[in-house]
Amino acid sequence: MKQLLSLCCVFIVCLSLNIAHASTTLITNVNGYTLNTQGKLIRFSQLLVEDDTIIGVDDGITTSQLTGAKRIDGLGNTLLPGLIDAHGHLLGLGQNLLEVDLRGTRSESEAVERVANFVGSQPKADQWIVGRGWNQVLWDIPVFPVKATLDNILPNNPVVLSRIDGHALWVNSKALALAGITASTTSPAGGEIVKDAQGQPTGVLIDNAMLLVEALLPVPDNTQLKAQLDAATEHLLSVGVTAMHDAGISKNTYDFYQSQSRQGNLDVRVYAMIAATDPQLPDMLNGGHILDPQYMLSIRSVKAYGDGALGSRGAALLAPYSDDHDNHGLLVTPQEQLPTLFRQVLGANFQLNFHAIGDRANRLALQQFAKTFGEFPENTERHRIEHAQVVAVEDIPLFKKYGIIPSMQPTHATSDMNMAEDRIGSQRLQGAYAWQTFLQQGSRIAFGSDFPVELANPFHGLHAAVTRQNSAAEPKDGWIAAERVTLTQALRGFTLDAAYAGFQDEYLGTLEVGKKADFILIDRDIFTIKPGLIRDTKVLQTWVNGVRRF
Repeated sequence: MKQLLSLCCVFIVCLSLNIAHASTTLITNVNGYTLNTQGKLIRFSQLLVEDDTIIGVDDGITTSQLTGAKRIDGLGNTLLPGLIDAHGHLLGLGQNLLEVDLRGTRSESEAVERVANFVGSQPKADQWIVGRGWNQVLWDIPVFPVKATLDNILPNNPVVLSRIDGHALWVNSKALALAGITASTTSPAGGEIVKDAQGQPTGVLIDNAMLLVEALLPVPDNTQLKAQLDAATEHLLSVGVTAMHDAGISKNTYDFYQSQSRQGNLDVRVYAMIAATDPQLPDMLNGGHILDPQYMLSIRSVKAYGDGALGSRGAALLAPYSDDHDNHGLLVTPQEQLPTLFRQVLGANFQLNFHAIGDRANRLALQQFAKTFGEFPENTERHRIEHAQVVAVEDIPLFKKYGIIPSMQPTHATSDMNMAEDRIGSQRLQGAYAWQTFLQQGSRIAFGSDFPVELANPFHGLHAAVTRQNSAAEPKDGWIAAERVTLTQALRGFTLDAAYAGFQDEYLGTLEVGKKADFILIDRDIFTIKPGLIRDTKVLQTWVNGVRRF
């Protein structure tokens, strides 16, 4: 009898725990917008969440479901699905937030002044000074910086400053010396050691040449990685990003993310792409797909690198640069290596996300996808070209033909518009930043920001997508205005289609019954205000997996 009573007590305790664990929350009095799975815009006023899952919307909510539910008054504020950034660099953002920020500098001297202010008067003897964000195109004298200006303030510490697009480094003489870079050092394939008229390194390294210095940077330990993760997560939640696609992680980061997932330390969903350049790529492919029980971490894709960036003239072009007639750009991965790389990734049943900015890099990627699909017909869906920035007009239909997702960043267009025509001329602009053209042919675009190259705020991306204007509302009618998109199309790129591009659309991207409860409350109705005001939207609350995180 005592044994039976004990069993009953255990059963009752377990039942009580299960009941207590089930938490139901009704978010009411909201001005809600979501797409449905078919992409239609839906309005709603209340949302019912049980634990981490949506169980009712508006009339679909039953009286019995509301028993014991916690009620939260949305105060009439606008509620949207959590926004998904389909191309960013999570720890890079964290590092950027914790190190020298050169974004917005207007001259080389201002950038040097920021470095000096960050370091202070007594840097440690062995300290590497690292920063990011300079853009010579926006400087009063729009030319590449030189090592001498950094030598003047930090002759004894190696200084490594990444261009805003991550495709060029500005370093001082100490960093060059540690890397063994001299006048006699030849540029590596897919990179350039910029030299002056006397043949001396100027201090600027482009694309693969950056690796000569980057290989020497101290590898951050887990304490530093956690600080970067925390800083980036806090920032993303504050701007309404609930999930992001991390475009290129090392084995070290691969292990770190899994340890953080096991410890419950991921508050923003991470869809991580393994860097194709990592020496341990085969081991990570052999590890198969990774998806944690809370759907906070997914690893099933590889990021490969086709070319450089337009701003540093590293994007690989079919014809020479309009402002540099001897330059076709750079192929970061040699063309002859593409077949092996594509077979390796597709053969392992992983998604391949190929960085291609110039029209030559895009064409090579499309051609190689087509060839490799013939070898692996079971793995032909949802592969991506990251950026798809300058595409030959005749190649755009191939994205639809082969089912390749263009993963694009709206703010790149408004950042690049000051120099893009100089780089490629007006004719090639017809296939550049061509969002509406892609959508009209039926392609699904995954929108992102490429943070920290651009600011992580997705409302800047929504604004740029809809207006084709920068923060100063320039140009008046939008840059190449025919390629702007509707707000519904833009929202889809940052929600449903971003989720689709990460094989996550079954549980993310819309606020429908059965989906995860990722949503945000904002301070304005972006569907009724003037498009120019979208950029200034403030996030009031951010919820991930049914928990308020901001």
